[in-house]
Formats: sequence, C-alpha cells, structure tokens
Amino acid sequence: MTLRSTILSFFPSAVMVLGFICFLWICYSPGIFSVATFLFCLYGFPLLIHKIHNHFYPIQEGISYLQGKEYSPWWGSHQIQSIYITFDFLEAALRLIPGTFSLWLRLWGAKVGKNVYWTPKLEIADRSLIEIGDNVVFGQSCGILSHAIKPKKQDLMLYVKKVKIGSNVFIGAGSYLAPGVIVQDETFVCADSRLYPNIVIENELQKTRE
Repeated sequence: MTLRSTILSFFPSAVMVLGFICFLWICYSPGIFSVATFLFCLYGFPLLIHKIHNHFYPIQEGISYLQGKEYSPWWGSHQIQSIYITFDFLEAALRLIPGTFSLWLRLWGAKVGKNVYWTPKLEIADRSLIEIGDNVVFGQSCGILSHAIKPKKQDLMLYVKKVKIGSNVFIGAGSYLAPGVIVQDETFVCADSRLYPNIVIENELQKTRE
C-alpha cells in the first residue's frame, strides 16, 4: 500500500473528528453558522475532497492490484465514501425528501434519471460508478457493488466496472448487482437475485447472457 493510500485510509476518522468538533460547537454556541458548518463536515467536505481526488486520480475500469507500488484511485475514492457505507443513516435521511438522494448521487458523478425510488437499507459502494434510467424502483436492502476484490498470487486483484440500469426497471428486495451488470429497459429483477459480474439482464430474469 502506498503512502497516499495509507493517508486516505484515515479520512473517515478525520471526518468523524471534524463532525464531533462541530457538534460540540453547536452545543456551546447554537446558531445557523455552526449548524451549517456541521452539515458541511458531514456532506460537503467528503464530496469536495472526492471531486478533487477524482480530478487528479480518476478511477479506471478494469483489473488492477491493491498491494503493489502503484496508487489505486479506487482505494482513495472508496475511503472518502466509506463514512456513508458505515453510517448509512446519513444518506437515509436524504431519502426522506423526494429527489434529494438522486441529486446527491449525481453530485458524486453518478448518472441518475427521473422518478427513481430508493427504499431503505440500500447499499451503494461506488457512487460515481452507476448509471440509472428513469422510473426505476429499488426494493428494500438492495446492493449496487461496482467493484470486486479477490486474492491472487499474494496480492489483491481489483475489478472495477460501472453498473448500468435502464428505464422502467424494478429491482426486487435483497438483490445485489455486481460490477459490469447491465439491466436493460422494462426489466423485473426477482427478489434476492444475485447478479454476477458482467451479466446482461433482458426483460425477464430468465433471459440472461454474459
């Protein structure tokens, strides 16, 4: 792991410390400015750092390795987002206001269409690596994972590829979409489906091809 990777691994802790300091500030001196600073620490600061990071170190789709001498842009991006994976209530609050969560994902670089319904306990591992069309419904406890990691020859092989979901799609509760999955328009994905990397789903779940 490179020095840059090690430094970014402490980013979630830094956000928590800043958030705690801002919370104490609110308790000591409540006001609009202290509350706004607290919200910026939780939402604005990670987003800003991610945009800067992605500008200099854009994520490349394909196969790479995590334990070599080269820096992995995916690793840095994932560490910046990990606070929302660990504390999912931060993003769950955004889903209470229609359209807010979709806008939030667009700010991270995702492509999200209109009328997308996000149900509770949704897990998104890579916010900038998803494309979603219009009129899409996610069932409860779904997961979109645009990366996969497995051991290989004393190293960790990383595979990264966007997950693409068309328009007028229903993703059943408990379903997980792996990297490279494409769900085409007018498709119903059954509950608890496990869509493996690079599968293309056409119309019904029975019609699949790699």
